[in-house]
Amino acid sequence: MTIRACVVTISSAAILLSAASACSKPSSPSSSDKPLPPLNPRADSLESGFGTMDRLVEAAKKEGALTVVGLPGGWVGYKEIIARFSDKYGIKVTSIVPEASSKQEIDTAARLKGTKQAPDVFDLTLEVAVANAKLFAPYRVTGWADIPDDVKEQRGRWFAAYGGYMSIGYDPRKVPAPASYGALARPGTVVALPGDPRRVASAFDAVMAASLGKGLPDAARGVNLFARLKKGGMLGRPDQATAMVDWDFMNAARAASGRGAAAWRVTIPNNEVLASYYMQAVSADAPHPAAARLWEEFLLSDEGQNLFLKAFARPARIEAMEMRDTLDGGAAARLPAVSGDPVVLSVPEQDRAKSYVAANWARMVG
Repeated sequence: MTIRACVVTISSAAILLSAASACSKPSSPSSSDKPLPPLNPRADSLESGFGTMDRLVEAAKKEGALTVVGLPGGWVGYKEIIARFSDKYGIKVTSIVPEASSKQEIDTAARLKGTKQAPDVFDLTLEVAVANAKLFAPYRVTGWADIPDDVKEQRGRWFAAYGGYMSIGYDPRKVPAPASYGALARPGTVVALPGDPRRVASAFDAVMAASLGKGLPDAARGVNLFARLKKGGMLGRPDQATAMVDWDFMNAARAASGRGAAAWRVTIPNNEVLASYYMQAVSADAPHPAAARLWEEFLLSDEGQNLFLKAFARPARIEAMEMRDTLDGGAAARLPAVSGDPVVLSVPEQDRAKSYVAANWARMVG
């Protein structure tokens, strides 16, 4: 699989998915009358290394442990996902450095390499997954054919599990519904980002969502908007915000929680739709290789995908599940509405934009 060198647009009806890939049926395990392969916990698929899900589960249970990194409990439902996986398979899950960025996940793995504490699996932004592909073991989950081609490495070194759209969360008691990112520059509005865009991926993507003009990203446009907000005294901390630019799954979770924001609403401005996936990867040095592969099978299963959906993230297999009537329709109906063609930044576009933000943010925004 090659990453497209241009902006990728995907129809909003597909909700971040490629219809062609989603219509394919997932590969199925070996039939019962076929000889089972020799057990290989580091195999590149369920079929080649285990033959059946039962054998993978048995091998993972023997290992008895899984180490994850960079998975805060409040992010896309990971607290419930980890608990469900652990309870279902009787495997102890240890979560290390939960607030780690994608780059910090890789750094943590390097620091712990060769120890039993090293992470088995990763959850990464696209550019970090692409840059570190040599560190990952190829593994194609059972639902491989349902994952869009643009967000999976051909051999299975990394692949999408969930994604989302950049959005504006706002308090309608204090701010009228923003029709655009530019509308945030309204006197009296206090806008927040989920961190420093030079260090936090979701904050960088917030700037890039504000940078879209006629579907084309321009980092300067995004930085200029936040410079205007800063100059006008309208850029503040999340706890001060009357408007928050963040992924829709994070803003929707805030709205659902009601914590200090009982009237919180979420909107995705028309024709300013930035989309992104987060990638899964199995460590080539995983101390618990069978448990790592079982974890990925669980995340990409109907059960795991619906747990992401419950937390307002958009599953990578959402269209195929909808066609097979395995999607949680109630959870899907709670997703924020989207209008317009989503834009997915290519790796080269991200690299150029990050260079601009790094060079100009401190001078223009502080």
